[in-house]
Amino acid sequence: MPSPATSPNTESAPKTLRELSCADDYDPNSMPVPKAREYIRAVLKPVAAVERLHIRNALGRVLSEDVISPVNVPGHDNSAMDGYAVRFSDLKQDSEVELQLVGTAFAGKPFSGKAGKGQTVRIMTGAVVPDGCDTVIMQERASASGDTVSVAAVPKAGTNIRKAGEDLRKGEPALKKGKLLRPAELGLLASLGIGEVSVYRKLRVAFFSTGDELVSIGQQLGPGQIYDSNRYTLYGMLSRAECEILDMGVIADTPEAVEEAFVQASAAADVIITSGGVSVGEADYVKQVLESLGEVLFWKIAMKPGRPLAYGKIGDAHFFGLPGNPVAVMVTFYQFVRDALARLQGQTDVKPLPTLKVVCTAPIKKAPGRTEFQRGILSQDDNGQWTVRPTGDQGSGILSSMSQAHCFIVLPTDTGSLEAGATVDVQLLEGLI
Repeated sequence: MPSPATSPNTESAPKTLRELSCADDYDPNSMPVPKAREYIRAVLKPVAAVERLHIRNALGRVLSEDVISPVNVPGHDNSAMDGYAVRFSDLKQDSEVELQLVGTAFAGKPFSGKAGKGQTVRIMTGAVVPDGCDTVIMQERASASGDTVSVAAVPKAGTNIRKAGEDLRKGEPALKKGKLLRPAELGLLASLGIGEVSVYRKLRVAFFSTGDELVSIGQQLGPGQIYDSNRYTLYGMLSRAECEILDMGVIADTPEAVEEAFVQASAAADVIITSGGVSVGEADYVKQVLESLGEVLFWKIAMKPGRPLAYGKIGDAHFFGLPGNPVAVMVTFYQFVRDALARLQGQTDVKPLPTLKVVCTAPIKKAPGRTEFQRGILSQDDNGQWTVRPTGDQGSGILSSMSQAHCFIVLPTDTGSLEAGATVDVQLLEGLI
């Protein structure tokens, strides 16, 4: 029986891919960006394997089960500020009252007695509200002289008190399955006394470059050769995505070498990413090899840069064939692969790249017919308003434009050239590059 990597696509192709390719609006030769995203998401299924990690090692991982709070947070009624704990019934709304000071409550050192009628307790932020008290007067609204404290009234009982369980309640979900663990989530888990969590295993991603013109760093360049930068930008982007990375290097431009690389990658990884070899050149063998090993949903996207983008499956492995030009590799990764990796890792709250409307201070050249992602530099004008301008030449081989950029200037399919002063959509890159 053939292995998943070498099974013919007539029988082993996932049913969902076949159904999508038969959709009424399916056009593999001119796939719009939103439709391509929709089609990819329809095929994705998260990894199932889980592991148990200490929370210090869980940053960037995805919860595989709900975390149920074992305690109330906070665990007791406590003061939101420094001041005086009082009984609301002792206060007068139209004048100050004098109360007897009977003690002090510190954070971690509660007042051990009970405040009676006409009494008050000095209280510090985070301290347990003393028995008998139901309101805290901020210290700026009180004055003390010996054991006598004069306090002004507050609008209602309970002012300046954080109630037990107002953040998290015992027995209720504190974090949901599918939640990406960021620094805030690690702190939240620690606040519950939880030191370990169950997370989905890391996604295994194999990637390689194709092209006889490519040379790895450390080697001497020959005539017509260039250093392979794509493997290093991919390595960086995959590292940011918390993936387990398998770098398969540069694969020779022969059908045999490309096929062997795909067979090895599909056996070892959940996702295969290639750069180069998906256009229409005579030596671009990726397409013909994939058509014999698996199934590809589409080969071209109506976008710039990044038109020759392929997506499909080889056995159980998802395949992304990225263009060869360095900028196009990064643009297609951020627009398609980033989202897919997050969903395959089990995230249920995947968010798109943040998009803002900003005035562009320079003219933009664009022909209608496809979505463009031009690289932009953000700045503030004299009035404090954010503006953007293109980095300059927008060629898909100019990797320095990605280094200079703060954002993508997103130009929709129907948009043509724009004059300076036009409002444009920008996607922020902070935290991605």
